[in-house]
Parts: sequence; C-alpha cells; structure tokens
Amino acid sequence: MKNIFLFLTLLVLSVSANAQQNQKVQDSTKTEKLDEVLVKAVRVDADSPITHSNVSKEELAKRNLGQDIPILLNYLPSIVTTSDAGAGIGYTGIRVRGISGGSTNVTINGIPYNDAESLGTFWVNLQDFSSSVENLQVQRGVGSSTNGAGAFGASVNILTDAVSKESSGETSHSFGSFNTRRHNVKFSTGLLNNAVEISGRLSQIKSDGYIDRATSDLKSYFVQGSYVNNGTLIKAIAFGGQEITYQSWYGFNAVDVAAVDANPNIDKNRRYNISGIQLDDDGNFEGFYENQVDNYKQDHYQLHWNQRWDNSWSTNLGLNYTNGRGFFEEYVDNYYYSNVFFASDATFDFLGKTPITVNGETIDSQDYIRRRWLDNNFYVLNASVNYKNERVNFISGVSYSSYHGDHFGELIWEQYANDNNFGDRYYDGDGDKYDFSTFAKVTYRLNDDLSLYGDLQYRAVNYDTSGVNSDLDVFEIDKAYGFFNPKIGFNYSLNTTSDVYFSFARANREPSRGDFENNADIKPEELNDFELGWRYQNNNVGINANAYYMAYNEQLVATGALDNSGAQIRDNTGESYRLGLEVEANIVLGDVTLQPNFTLSSNKNRETFFKRDGVLQNLGETNIAFSPNLVAANALTYNVAPNFAVAFLSKYVGEQYMGNIDAESSKLDSYFVNDLNLVYEIKPKSIFKSIVLTGLVNNIFGERYISNGFFFTFDDDFSNPGTVTTIEGSGFYPQATTNFLVGATLKF
Repeated sequence: MKNIFLFLTLLVLSVSANAQQNQKVQDSTKTEKLDEVLVKAVRVDADSPITHSNVSKEELAKRNLGQDIPILLNYLPSIVTTSDAGAGIGYTGIRVRGISGGSTNVTINGIPYNDAESLGTFWVNLQDFSSSVENLQVQRGVGSSTNGAGAFGASVNILTDAVSKESSGETSHSFGSFNTRRHNVKFSTGLLNNAVEISGRLSQIKSDGYIDRATSDLKSYFVQGSYVNNGTLIKAIAFGGQEITYQSWYGFNAVDVAAVDANPNIDKNRRYNISGIQLDDDGNFEGFYENQVDNYKQDHYQLHWNQRWDNSWSTNLGLNYTNGRGFFEEYVDNYYYSNVFFASDATFDFLGKTPITVNGETIDSQDYIRRRWLDNNFYVLNASVNYKNERVNFISGVSYSSYHGDHFGELIWEQYANDNNFGDRYYDGDGDKYDFSTFAKVTYRLNDDLSLYGDLQYRAVNYDTSGVNSDLDVFEIDKAYGFFNPKIGFNYSLNTTSDVYFSFARANREPSRGDFENNADIKPEELNDFELGWRYQNNNVGINANAYYMAYNEQLVATGALDNSGAQIRDNTGESYRLGLEVEANIVLGDVTLQPNFTLSSNKNRETFFKRDGVLQNLGETNIAFSPNLVAANALTYNVAPNFAVAFLSKYVGEQYMGNIDAESSKLDSYFVNDLNLVYEIKPKSIFKSIVLTGLVNNIFGERYISNGFFFTFDDDFSNPGTVTTIEGSGFYPQATTNFLVGATLKF
C-alpha cells in the first residue's frame, strides 16, 4: 500500500508539472453542464416544488477528514445520524424525518446504490467517497422519481467528480482521536488534446473507534476516464474498496454486560462491546475473539454517455456493474448463546449434527467459528432523454436492474470437529431481484410567475429466493409488485425575492429480505406526501420554510428489536402519519454567516395493539419509533480572514422512542452536541498551489449522549408457571465524548 501511495504521489507531481504546459481547453461551463446530465433524471431545480438541499464539494471539504458521508450531512434539516463505532467511521446511519436509511434512496451518478435485497445503504463501503464527490442533493419527502428502491422519506443523489479542464494533484492526511488516520492522493491530467481527462484517487482510513475494539481498516480507489467533444461526454468510472471492521453493531445491552460485570452500568461501561465474547463452560469470562470482523469488498464499474444534440435536446445512457463479496466472522460461544442470548445456534441440532460421546459424556453443543457470506452481482441500465425550451422542461427515462445474491455460511473451526472440513457450508441460499421503472416528468412555465410540475412513474419489481437462510429455515419467497407513483405540484413567484410551492407525491415500496425473514406475510408500504413551502432570497438572507404531511398505509417501521446480524427488525404498522414544519435559513452579516434550521413534527401510529402479560391491549395512538418531535441545528461561521474561517456547529435532537408502544424503557433522551471546525489556507509561492489546514473538534463540551439503540420485549412463562409476564429490554449505541481530527491537504 505504501508503494502505491508513493507511485501515485510521484504521478501527481509529474502530471501537475507537465500537463499544464501549452494546454488549450474548451469552455468549462459546457463541460460542467454535461456532467450534470448524469444526475438530471433524479434531481430537481432550485424552483421545483420539491423540498431539497444542495451540498457542494467545497462545503463537504470543510469537514472531510475521514468520517462517513452521513456524518458530513448531519447539520442539514431533519437529519439524525449515528455511528456504531461511536466516532463517525465504520458503520454509520442516517435518518431523515425519522425515516431509516433503509427507506432512503441513494444514487451515484443516477445509478441505484441501495442494496437490492436489504434496501439499506452501507456507507462503510463508500470509504472516503466524499473526496470524490462533486456535489450532492438531498430531497426530503418522496421527492421526484428516482432509480432503484422507492424514496420513502428522502433521497440522496450523488454526482462524482466533474471533468477538470486543468491538471491538478493533491494529497490529504489527517489524524485524530482513537488512533484515527486518513491518507489519500488524487490526480487529474486535465483535458489532454482538448478532449481526454484521466483522474483518480487512492485512500486508506484506519481507526480504533470509540467503542471497545470497534476498529476500522478501510481502503478504496476511484478512477475516471472522460472524453469530451462538442456536445459529447463519455465517462468510464471504476470505484470500490474493502472494509474490515470489528463488529460493534450489537450496542450496549445491560443483560449482555451482566455476563462479565455483576453491576452493569452504561455510564461506567459505555464503551463496552459484547461482540466476540468467550466464556468457559461455567460462564466465566475468558476474553474476546480477535477476528470478530466484517470483511467486505465492493467494486463498481460505470459507463456514461451524455449527448447534447442541440440547445433543446440531450440524452443520457448509463451502464453499471457492481460486484460485492465478503463475510462477517463470528465466534459462537456455547455458554453465551445458550444462557445469555437464549438462542440455539451452538447446538448440534441447529447445525444438523448428531450428538457425540466424549469421555462418557454426551455432547450436543459446542463453541465454533462461522463465516456468513454474501456474494452478489448487480447490473443496471439507465436511459433518459431531456427536451428543454423557455417554457418546457421535459425528461423521460427508463431504468432496469438485475441482482443475484448468494447467501451461505461456512464453519471454519469447531470445538468438536466431527466430520466437517474447513469451509463446509451449513446453510446455502440465494436471492434474485429484477427492477424495471419508467418515468416522465415535465415542468411547464405557464407565465413568468407560475410553473406547473407533473411526474409519473411506474415501477415493476420481482423478487424470489430459494434455499435455506442463516436461521437454517427454508426460505422461499416469490413476489411480484407493480407500483404507480404520481406526483404533481406548482411553484408561484410572489415577487422577485420569494416563491411559494405545493406538491403531492405518492410512493410505494416493497419489503426487504430481512422483512420477509421475520414475517413471510409482510406487506408493501404506501406513502402519500403533501408539501407546502415558501422560499425567500435576497442578497444577504435566504429562508426556506416547508410544511409536510406524510400519510402512510402499512408503513414498515423499526420495532426496536435486532435480528441476528444486528439489523433493525421492521413490521407493518397499519395507518400512520408524520406532520411537520421545516425551517432553514442562510444569513450573511458581513464576515459572519448563520445557517440555522429546525424541524417540529408529530409522528404517530394511529392505532397500536400490543399483547402485554398475555392480554391484548389497544394502546391507541402512539409515537413512531426513532422519530423525535424536534430536531434543530446551526452553523455559525466567522471568516476571520479571506483564508481563515472558524465555524461553530450545533445540533439538538429531542427525545425519541425506540419502539412503537411508548414504553418508558424504550426512550432515548434528548441531546445537544456542538462541534468546532477551523479551516486555514496557505498559498505558497512555489511547489504547492495551496496548503489547507483543517481542524475539527467533535462534541467539544463532552456530551455523553446516545443517538441510537434498540428495544425488545418477550413473554416469560417459565419463571412463574401459569403466569405470563412481559419483559422489556433496551440496548444503546453511545457516541464519543470530546474527540478531534486535524488534517492537511497539499494541492499541486
């Protein structure tokens, strides 16, 4: 790895020194517009009746020191983020308006990124990806029609690096708390012969994590070749990497901690990690398995052809192939699984083995080590056409994807080896998914003040599975869905500084693989989204205010419980709704900029039934899990000098329930966290074009907060025979107290 970094650094210096000579380049404005065509089919314009936020490369760079993209978006309206490892590196998550990442649509250059089966977005597989992002757009609510899984609360549309007309090179290095370090190197040849650019990035991030043993070892690459000629842009892009993270996805659960500590306390043990625990036959703690890791590789190959035929017509064709393969390795401790976790995984019966006799004793369970694998292939074809004149902006397109995933488990060590060989599979299954969608959307400017918006999408999904799942149950699903998703709206200019807009949008979304594993009869969910907004903009003040009402039928929400791979279990909740007000502003006062935002909301299940102590109860209207009623943020930036900026960032998240029955034990307390961000740029007269020094102090006041967790119940009819008692339990993901990152970016 060090040799590769050295090679790329030398390449950067060579490119910067030579490619700038005698280079004539075409109009960069036209090039940038062609780059934007990659995402035009899934994005909206500034005056669209869709609630959205745009984030530029420059804004991302201010805090880009190795943390995942969700953490960099933390201060946008209605967003709540969390980190399993506690410090924003490794497995991170994002919720928008209380809606999980599994219901947030993510595209990269218009290509769906969400995992086709789980529907989730695994940001850990986009290592240091923010260093290759040109800009992104977050649409809240249903938004416009997009490719891939339906946007059920938000979509994040990412555009990767645009074509650069000038050669460049840079290398970034950052260091910080928990032995965190990030190193990358980037280069661009600029446009050679007025037509061809080659650019790339190589990155490595390592961190020990805030949570015990929650280490991350992340390596990634990004390579892009571009051809530009008149109205033609062709891009070939390859990116990917490997993540090896020590598992920290089970959080803090007092029952688990009690296995090694007679007085478990989250304040005392908030960094505790149960993963990999090893106990002897009497339950005495022996240590932790050192290779309890998630090990996954993912490579993406994209080809895009953007063509501007004349001033009105343009087309885009996108092709994608993604290959993902990897496993998580797990030490299955017999005592822990049998007596603490109350699961049968350690038994011979679970593994399909026959009990054996050792020294006259019958053995029917054991310790062992397993790897649970996922090997998948994902193909995508996108095509769109755009017609635009002074009054009409029309875009239509199709998207087709094909996914195949192999799911299997291997035993790599057993306490009692029996007749197994290394790598023998103890379960094997697969999943296939085919997704076709077509859309047409138009913005028609009726006059100088009023524009109308219409968007129609039809999406057909087929999903089938075969074989046996990780619980060793026969898992055979064969489902087909057809979804019609209409959207309408208008934007009206009140005067030169303010607009009002309204939109209605419908979305439908299929269940995930995990949903089917927990409930074979689970239903798809439907959302009707109403948005009413006002935008104001003058030279120094910008304000966006938006009221929304999101009415759900059979919404899939987290029950609070986790499955055996640490993922939230979801279930249909019948009718529910989210009613909210979002307000954000950008206020420039000389050298000081204020960017406050807040969301006030009410998020309710209309009627909830729950069986407590063996008796079915109607709890009436309850709060939807993981949906705080107040989320607020502010960024106060002071430009001390043209090359020196200091930003004070604040985030408040109100209390929230982790389940849907309003149990006090499921409540997460509110928290208020503040960060300090410093950016200082030096422009030397030789060697470097620029040296950017960045400092970030996260949670500067040391708030001991928890941003995520889980809640579960079970009925105990064993302790007191003849009586059923409902037991409640909770787990938590504590986030890091005060921590820092510092970095330097050297630009050639």
